[in-house]
Amino acid sequence: MSALVEINDLWIEGRSDEQWNPIINGASLSLNKGEVLGLIGESGAGKSTLGLAAMGFTRDGVRISGGSVRFDGIDLVNASAAVKRELLGKRIAYVAQSAAASFNPAHRLIDQHTEAPVQHGVQSKAESQADGIELYRRLRLPNPDEIGFRYPHQVSGGQLQRAMTAMAMSCRPDLIIFDEPTTALDVTTQIEVLASIRDIVEQFDTAAIYITHDLAVVAQMADRIKVLLKGDEVEEAETREMLSSPKEDYTKSLWAVRSFQRKQKAPAIAGATPVIRVKNVNASYGKVPVLHDVSFDIHEGRTVAVVGESGSGKSTAARCITGLLPPRSGHIEFDGEVLPLDYRKRSKMQLRQAQMIYQMADTALNPRKTIGELIGRPVEFYMGLKGAEKRKRVEHLLEEIELEPSQYFHRLPSELSGGQKQRIGIARALAAEPKFIICDEVTSALDQLVAEGILKLLAKLQDSLGLSYMFITHDLATVKSIADEVVVMKDGRVVEHGPKDEMFRPPHHPYTDLLLSSVPEMDPDWLTNLLAERGIDNIGDAAVDKM
Repeated sequence: MSALVEINDLWIEGRSDEQWNPIINGASLSLNKGEVLGLIGESGAGKSTLGLAAMGFTRDGVRISGGSVRFDGIDLVNASAAVKRELLGKRIAYVAQSAAASFNPAHRLIDQHTEAPVQHGVQSKAESQADGIELYRRLRLPNPDEIGFRYPHQVSGGQLQRAMTAMAMSCRPDLIIFDEPTTALDVTTQIEVLASIRDIVEQFDTAAIYITHDLAVVAQMADRIKVLLKGDEVEEAETREMLSSPKEDYTKSLWAVRSFQRKQKAPAIAGATPVIRVKNVNASYGKVPVLHDVSFDIHEGRTVAVVGESGSGKSTAARCITGLLPPRSGHIEFDGEVLPLDYRKRSKMQLRQAQMIYQMADTALNPRKTIGELIGRPVEFYMGLKGAEKRKRVEHLLEEIELEPSQYFHRLPSELSGGQKQRIGIARALAAEPKFIICDEVTSALDQLVAEGILKLLAKLQDSLGLSYMFITHDLATVKSIADEVVVMKDGRVVEHGPKDEMFRPPHHPYTDLLLSSVPEMDPDWLTNLLAERGIDNIGDAAVDKM
């Protein structure tokens, strides 16, 4: 039987500074119907580029310079635009990393779902709409008869990711490319999405390429794993063989990531004034209550990790601390001083003491401003520095985040890697010389090697500058690496809090136990065993477990 997808000696180049530079160096792969291939490697390895090439697609400024890509015998490198249009969406589908950025916010989910089947003549609008509802049901979305008539912003991230998977399945394609589909999801939602994806691929005997930097996730999804490094193939093997005995040193280094563990700090001094105190805070969006009597402290030089699934209130608590969402009741203290609830009523000194580093550096940095301008703006606004003094301070901040000023001062964000962009976000926060920084999922979109570098940098800066961190995350491995204390939130309430060592030691609150048991392990049987332990006979029923 011939393979569904055959890529042979593929070379891909990207244009930069008026010259073409290699991205993929002679890669090859084959994929049979019903088979899942996992592509792993650090940022810049070429995973997404190779995955898109399997569709016969390259991004702007990228070209295939050699080799072949064949789908069911069709030469995609030389195929006409008409042939590709006929295939894409119908026989080949793509599921992006960010569902929120991929859906049109102005159209209902079901209308976007029906677009491909209608355009390709696979189904009528009414037939596609009915089939979409059935796929929502198979993917265990809540209220499947109604959820498609909502707009993208009216559903959760996990629900939107499953809706995108349903949309990819709308024409029953032979091949789906999954590009980091669970990276930004919390662990419990991730299980729903992974179980749903695996179930739908098995039901329809669909071939898939699953791109990820999460080794434990790829262990649950892939039959085979291919490792890439800077466009080069490192090794490829069956999943169990790859996990048990990787041959190459680079692959072994991937398996050994997250070795970083901060030295445990002594408990905060009893009675000491915390840098940040959240006291009995209640908040709402409009008339909908979202935080209920939330209280916790963050002391000087310490990291408090705030964990919980999507919608638990983690980021809302951060918005209350910064004054972006004034609480309905309760108060926020900084160094014992009660802060105005609305940021617009806070002094410049109060504003500069609490800064934020955002999850998506891509969207947090103005693409039209140079690195020097991005960091220089808060230097001038908060510290009043201009001219040579301002430049000197920006260069010092670049040195603090371990980037060479002469190489990065005049660059644009588009010229940086994901990890470098996140370092610029850190420098921008440090420019205000704050005592307290909110780190909102700052490593969730980064591969594990780059994420470890960011965690080490944050720890070094905390030790040298005495910073206090509120670390919002769904990654419990990150919590174990960097946190001193942990606050667990669910449905807008704090359900458990305490020192990290106590939080990871039984007995746990039932919800904390659910989070801990939902962290994927590098065992190919982990997801199947977990679903069995929770009494879920059908893999797709995982979503029901929380509803």
